Amino acid sequence: MRHNKKFNHLGRTASHRNAMLANMACSLIKHKRITTTVAKAKALKKFVEPLITKSKEDTTNSRRVVFSNLQDKFAVTELFKEISVKVADRPGGYTRIIKTGHRLGDNAEMCFIELVDYDENMAKTAAPKKSTRTRRSKKNAAEAPAAEEAPKAE
Repeated sequence: MRHNKKFNHLGRTASHRNAMLANMACSLIKHKRITTTVAKAKALKKFVEPLITKSKEDTTNSRRVVFSNLQDKFAVTELFKEISVKVADRPGGYTRIIKTGHRLGDNAEMCFIELVDYDENMAKTAAPKKSTRTRRSKKNAAEAPAAEEAPKAE
């Protein structure tokens, strides 16, 4: 029986799956956004978010634990120097999955997974665009200049 076994094996052996997730996590850390299938992105999210949480505390032990999962010293350096500084005040949810449609060859559901703090398009600092045109009827538009002129005459 499979009670409480909700792990997606992704059709691979354990060693192949671990190697694939480690490579995808290194790519995500280096490039800040990667395109993949939804199933792999969800598995990657469960794999990489604990590593980012671990990187908030820059100790020798946490670096060794992260390196044992990633096996890439450049990705570990990037994670501890840049990413952990940006996510220091965030209590979790370091990645975002955005679905992009279906792949042409096999109709697999595709998406891109990205680090939340590195997306310039969805940054909070961007000011909302202010609309200059308003939708009004011609009747109200004819009354508006007359109403504006009346107080000026007085």
